[in-house]
Amino acid sequence: MNLEEALGRIGIAGKRARFYLAALELGEAPVQKVAEKAGITRTTAYDLLGRLVREGLVSRVEKDGRTHIAAEDPARLLGVLDDRRRTVEEMLPELRSLHSHSSVRPRIRFYEGRDGINTVLYDTLRCRSKRLEGILSMTDLFQVPGRPEMEQYVAARIAAGVRLRVVRSREKDVGPDVWRSGAEDLRELRYAPDGAVFTMTTWTYDDKVSIIASRREDFGMIVESEEFAEMMRHLFAALWLASTPDGPAI
Repeated sequence: MNLEEALGRIGIAGKRARFYLAALELGEAPVQKVAEKAGITRTTAYDLLGRLVREGLVSRVEKDGRTHIAAEDPARLLGVLDDRRRTVEEMLPELRSLHSHSSVRPRIRFYEGRDGINTVLYDTLRCRSKRLEGILSMTDLFQVPGRPEMEQYVAARIAAGVRLRVVRSREKDVGPDVWRSGAEDLRELRYAPDGAVFTMTTWTYDDKVSIIASRREDFGMIVESEEFAEMMRHLFAALWLASTPDGPAI
């Protein structure tokens, strides 16, 4: 990939890329000379110059009644990318709002195998609310995706500040001291009534419901639907009230 193509990938494309590269190569030079090297007209050069000056990539210098161009340190490109990232982050809430109301049809994504299950698992950490409601089958999760992966996931959840309210089956748990309620783990655990045995795991967050099946069926699924997520929240609330606290609320 040449420099012009590389610049195009970060949003400095076409004539603007050629003009910028010519300015870098010439150092400080009159606009006309930079335009000639870039293969563009003088009028176009002045239009491009204004934009590059605003981005801080070049400076305008007046000498002997003529406008010269002085290229800034190319490290300024990193600042340009940071500025664009901040702009996108500021727009995201409105863009997501537009996206969520653009269609009432739910989105269903199906994944198979360990990699697919990991995709479903870590999608839960993207929740904007920083709150998960989970119904977990511990013995099945320790088989797929496996205990080491689950321990990494829990550490990532805590680091991301995502709180979890979780209901588990005593019959499908893995021991009395594993993943208990605790403020440091951002977890509040309750045990389902006797006889309520879960062989699959579900998380509800934002407008999503994520599902991980047992090792036997070996699949994961993410459903994006406001109505489905709301229904699951109501079902979870009913199960939560019927379940036994593991410890004090956090």
